[in-house]
Amino acid sequence: MLTPQARQAWLDSLTIEQFKHLHKTWAFWARPVQLAPEGDWKTWLFLGGRGAGKTRAGAEWLSACASRRARLALIGPTLHDVREVMIEGPSGLMAIAADDMRPVFEPSRRRVKWPNGAIAYTFSAEEPERLRGPQFHHAWADEFCAWRQPAETLAMLRMGLRLGDAPRLCVTTTPKPIRALKTLMAEVGVEVARSATAENKAGLSEDFLSGLLAIYGGTRLAAQELEGAIVDSDDHALWRAEDIARCYGAQPPQFDSVVVAVDPPVSDHGDACGIVVAGRRDGRGYVLQDATVEKPSPLGWANQVVEMVAKHGADRVVAEGNQGGEMVRSILATAGCDVAIEIVHARVGKRARAEPVAALYEQGRVTHCGAGRFLKLEEEMMALGRGEGGSARSPDRADALVWALTALLITGRAEPRLSRL
Repeated sequence: MLTPQARQAWLDSLTIEQFKHLHKTWAFWARPVQLAPEGDWKTWLFLGGRGAGKTRAGAEWLSACASRRARLALIGPTLHDVREVMIEGPSGLMAIAADDMRPVFEPSRRRVKWPNGAIAYTFSAEEPERLRGPQFHHAWADEFCAWRQPAETLAMLRMGLRLGDAPRLCVTTTPKPIRALKTLMAEVGVEVARSATAENKAGLSEDFLSGLLAIYGGTRLAAQELEGAIVDSDDHALWRAEDIARCYGAQPPQFDSVVVAVDPPVSDHGDACGIVVAGRRDGRGYVLQDATVEKPSPLGWANQVVEMVAKHGADRVVAEGNQGGEMVRSILATAGCDVAIEIVHARVGKRARAEPVAALYEQGRVTHCGAGRFLKLEEEMMALGRGEGGSARSPDRADALVWALTALLITGRAEPRLSRL
């Protein structure tokens, strides 16, 4: 095997034509885990983190099958995913094809056709009944753990794998602790490959991995989404009681920044107005007070915000404005708020907004300060992950906490955009 220096010297010696040919030689560039295993296997299951090279591995394997004029199947969570990721994506079938074997996508016929006559038919896991009838030599199934009915759909797909002497299936997915995946892993004839995101860092932007590790490193989410591990959990709650119980500590003498976050009620004298005060010091978050008020008037909650600004020396107010940002700003101004007011809008669901903040707790980067526990706030935090809202009642306190810590520790603003990865 060549040393890295010798390998680079050899690459530098190639002509342009030689390099173009080598560029499409997958066996040269692939990591061993990205190459189909040897031996008599029926299913190749590739478990990997985000950006670990799963799509490229699946596309290259299916392209090799197409070179033998096979009849193939492509199936993803939706038809949109099949087209945008598996076919036309940067690591999809069209991008990795050699010039003389570049396939043509025929969306009206739901198929991909190669110059040699090989055909791959496209299917959505949302419509498993469409798999009745067709038959194939081989199939590539992507993001299996994101399928609506993974076990049932996989069974339908396998019933169509009946052409040739040795039909084979490649499954690429970021793992989740679902029964269908565990059952698949335990089957006879399944070869399991694993790859963490970091193993493919040469193919990723410099900031991608470091940025995610800074936010999610050491958490269950990182183990699943970056390391490709199957992470079991007792329930779907974002916060666990033990994580919150160990986060209490002393308040530092001063802060880099202090914010008062507000989740205004939808109507006058309706739900509570969530108000949480938090500070940042040396990259760590401190929850200072849960100042939520129950069924306040508009001026009532605004006066409470102004009082918290003065009490804690806050440098800004972060207020959700989904019910009318300018109205919220006007009410705060009327109450005499004399610090910067940042109006934020919820563009994703409550759980998606809360995930990065829950990761901060799991990393041990948040401290709750005070003589007693914030019991009502903590109850809402632990309920938030069980369904979108956690209960019929709006989690106003937890919402305010999420806005505050997101603004202080994650984005500098209150919208956790990294939750969209």
